[in-house]
Amino acid sequence: MQNIGLIAGNNRFPFLVAEEIRKNGDRIICVALKEEADPALEKICDKIYWISVGRFQKIINVLKSEDVRIAIMAGQVKHIRIYSAISMDWCAIKIMSSLVNKKADTILNAVANEFKKNGIHLIPSHSYLKHLLAENGLLSGLKLSSDEERDVEFGYEIAKVVAGVDIGQTVVVKDRSVLAVESVEGTDECIKRAYQLGGENSIVIKVAKPNQDFRFDIPVIGINTINVLKENKIRAMAIEAGVTLILDKNDTIIKAKQEKVTIIAV
Repeated sequence: MQNIGLIAGNNRFPFLVAEEIRKNGDRIICVALKEEADPALEKICDKIYWISVGRFQKIINVLKSEDVRIAIMAGQVKHIRIYSAISMDWCAIKIMSSLVNKKADTILNAVANEFKKNGIHLIPSHSYLKHLLAENGLLSGLKLSSDEERDVEFGYEIAKVVAGVDIGQTVVVKDRSVLAVESVEGTDECIKRAYQLGGENSIVIKVAKPNQDFRFDIPVIGINTINVLKENKIRAMAIEAGVTLILDKNDTIIKAKQEKVTIIAV
């Protein structure tokens, strides 16, 4: 048995990781980010510490005090918080002032390096959840027409370029035209914006970055994604096979089938 650190953001992701850590027979030392994490995490973690996003040194000190050598980041932290008035400790200030830019990858690489200096090794966020990765093929809904398949091909290439420069991992297209590109607002808001601009029957494409660092970020969809797709009359969503996590996989696919939403992994 070992102590595994869980640095928890929002939504279901941290819960699923915690459940798998427990099944593995290890103890869960959770750093729950105050601005993001769900209080229900207290019920499934062996220990939990509520710490604000900008308190890097406190996070490190807690993990070291609990003899944590391995840690996982799971759950979204809204990128917009980078620009909000969060209170940063001296460690966070030092890290942020040393950066050449404030891209998510740049920030998180610097954080990982600081953890490593303190003997804490960050592992890929899907290390315990590989059974939830999307398999190639049609997962739910009607098969795409040849015209829609061309939309997916068109959007996939653009999404890879956009992801590669760390802007976002999602684009929404219609008739080989880009309606919306994800930025700091996140996937759900990108989809809503696309509907406002282009109406119904557009197609969402979500991919991993080229050379994605899975310690920090991995494409994720879940039941809430299906609700957003349905509400905004999206024709289909294409996700990247082998690298996209489907949270609560069986329930999410059942929900997509019930709502007649097409999900395809390519």
